[in-house]
Amino acid sequence: MSEVKKRKVHSAEFKAKVGMEALKGVKTLNEIGQQYGVHPVVVGQWKKEIVERAATLFEGKRGPKPTPQADEECLYAEIGRLKMELDWLKKKSGL
Repeated sequence: MSEVKKRKVHSAEFKAKVGMEALKGVKTLNEIGQQYGVHPVVVGQWKKEIVERAATLFEGKRGPKPTPQADEECLYAEIGRLKMELDWLKKKSGL
């Protein structure tokens, strides 16, 4: 019986490293593929994905960041409201 080959699973760091090297353009995709043991088509796909997703790296960096004090005040306000509701329910139920 023939042995079934399992697919290689590469880490994100490895893909980024190979893709960045392909972006540099110093070596061809074939050379990079041989160096890292990856098919040149896959190297091209990783390079393309890096180029496409580069713009999303910087989205949402500007704009106000939520302050921890505002979150804390909101939580204390909710605790107070829930305590009032609990007291009201206890009073109405006769406990």
